[in-house]
Parts: sequence; structure tokens; C-alpha cells
Amino acid sequence: MNLLKSLVAVTILSSITTSSLAASSQFIDVFDGQLDASQYLSENAYGFLPVPIIITDPAVEGGLGMIGLFFHETEAEKDARLAAMQEGDNAAKHLMPPSVSAAIGAYTGNDSYFGGGGHLGFYQQGRIRYMGGGGYGDINLDFYGFGDMDVQRPIQIKTKVKALMQTVKFKLGSSSFYLGPTHRYINAELSPTHLDDLVDNFPPEWQDPLTELLTKKVTTSGVGFTLEYDSRDNFFSPSEGLKYQFNYLWYDDKLGSDIDYQLSELTALNYFKLSEQWRTAIRAEVNYANADGLLPPFATPSISMRGIPSARYQGKFIALTEVELSYKINFRWEISAFTGIGKASNSVSDFSESASRVSNGVGFRYLIARRYGFNMGVDIAQGPEDTVFYIQAGSAW
Repeated sequence: MNLLKSLVAVTILSSITTSSLAASSQFIDVFDGQLDASQYLSENAYGFLPVPIIITDPAVEGGLGMIGLFFHETEAEKDARLAAMQEGDNAAKHLMPPSVSAAIGAYTGNDSYFGGGGHLGFYQQGRIRYMGGGGYGDINLDFYGFGDMDVQRPIQIKTKVKALMQTVKFKLGSSSFYLGPTHRYINAELSPTHLDDLVDNFPPEWQDPLTELLTKKVTTSGVGFTLEYDSRDNFFSPSEGLKYQFNYLWYDDKLGSDIDYQLSELTALNYFKLSEQWRTAIRAEVNYANADGLLPPFATPSISMRGIPSARYQGKFIALTEVELSYKINFRWEISAFTGIGKASNSVSDFSESASRVSNGVGFRYLIARRYGFNMGVDIAQGPEDTVFYIQAGSAW
């Protein structure tokens, strides 16, 4: 649902930016006279919406981009949805149209660029959910090795990549479980910016295998399944409920993959409301790539956590957990503090000996759409090397 939250966020930000708040009562809530986008969202629908995006990840030195959103619904569907948004008890359920497509392009501070598109579809009253996308990128990322590999200094790796990913999920009866197939395909060409860095930076026993790994064209293609349980009270900004998701993929030469391995991914999100003012959230994630040899950096699991740049710590086995505590100052404003710890190892047996990576941070949220329980804000996180800020739409996870 992170894509859903992002689409709503950019819709709100673009609308507020291009409208005169002083002249538009649509952005003032009669409930408390504060800035609010509920009425605007409940009375407007879009066929096409272009919106800017801001990239804050230090791994690519920030950047800017543009998303073009295409909403798919007939006039009759639009009228029915808007009426449900204005009158229904669960207004957030009707906030997005049945299906939406997106086209995206972006350029970053370290001369990376990418472009592509995707589609998010809801069918049979949401009992069938499809999410897929693909594109091309020329990405420059620093490589720091795998697990606790001792690297003198990072090596910038240029990856020219074509990717295609898609998932279909089917609701299981009247439960909160969804199950369906998933597919991921990546064709990449890797090359270090300075080839000599491979010799200068790695221990002798790693130089030959890493030189071969980081200077090659490689394709990974895998199929598998995803199983999801979702009981959250709000998919934008939950205060109670659980979301657990397990993905398992087989990569095999029969599927066009140059490397044979299996990938397991487990994510557990837990939200607990302690009182009217206090709530807490706990996230746990475990990823394991069962492969005989080293995997390319783009196929190797990495610690994904606030305060840590993308792909900074990688390994075949990663595990992390984050805890967040939030306090509601008043009806609109909320502040939070969070901490997280993660490990990356080249094997399960070495995991306990791997170094722990810790991040801490604070943030705030503003209830920007009261009727839909949707908030926005900023998180600032300090990791082992960097302090990073994030523009957040709803929950950070």
C-alpha cells in the first residue's frame, strides 16, 4: 500500500501548491478551521495529474523527478465513488479510483536517472489486486561489500538496468488473507567507475570473484508467490492492526535467469494503540537469498531502514527491527521518536557475529485529510554515517 499512500500524497501536495488556500474553502475544515484536504479529495476526481517528486536518499545524493498519474474510471464509477467518499462511514476505502497507472522519470545528484511506468488495479470490489511496473535506469551506487567484508573505501558501480515486476493477489474467502503469484525480472550491465578500485580496495581472496561479479552483464528472472495478512484500521496512517507479508521466489535458468537461487522475504508490521494520546508500532523484516555463490549487488538483500542509505549494508541474510513511539499533541499534530537495528551477513551461521547497524530519529505528522485519517510529515533519522530527512505520507512503513 506504500504506492497508494504516495499517490494520495502527491495529489494533495500538488493540489495545495497550485491552489490559493486563502481563496479556497475546500482546504479549510469546518470542524476546526484548520488546513485540511478532505473536502477537496471528496469532491474532485482526475483523469490525469502531473506531480513533482523530491528524492532525499543520500545514496544517490538526492534528486528531482516527475510522475504522471492516470486514473481509470467511467463517469458513472466516478460519481458513485465520490458519493461514497462524502457519505460513507469508511471514507478512506473509497479514496482511490478502482485502477491507476503512473509514468515516472527522475534524475539525481550523482547523475543517476531512471524512467518507467506501472499500474495498480483493484477488481471485484478489491478481492483481486494487481500491481506491476517496469522501466529502465542508469544507476550509480557506492558498493561497500557484502556482510562484514573489509573494504578500504567504497567503489561506485554503474548499473544499466531493465526491470519488470508484477504481482496478483486474490482475497481468500471473507478473511484478511491474500495469496497470489509474483514475478521479477532484471537485466543489468554492471561496471565500476574506476576498475583499479577493485584491486586496491578488497582483500586478495575477494579480488577475482568480485571483479568478475561487478564487471558483467547478468539477468535474474524468478517466479513465486506472495501471502499477505492485513488487519490494519487504516492503510494510510494505521493506529491499530497487523500487516504480515511473505514472498518466496525461485530464480532458475529455465525462467531465463543466469543465476539459480531462492529468495525469501518476510515483513511484519504491528500497530498498537496504547491510549488516546499514545501509540506504538513495531516492524520486523527478514530476507534470505539461498545461493551457492555471490549475487550481484542489485539482487542481494540489504538493510532498508530510516537513516541508512539504500544498499549501504548488504548480505545474503539480513534482519532488522524498528520501534516507533508516537504522542498525539492535539487533534491535528503528532510527534514521534523511533529507533532501529539491523544486521547483514553473507550466511546464516555468521549472522550472530555480524556488526549491528543502529539508527535513531524523530518526526512529526499533521492530519492533512481528517475524513480519511491520512497524515503527512517529516522524519529525521541519524544512522551510522548519515543524517537523513524523509518526506512521509502516512506511516513510514
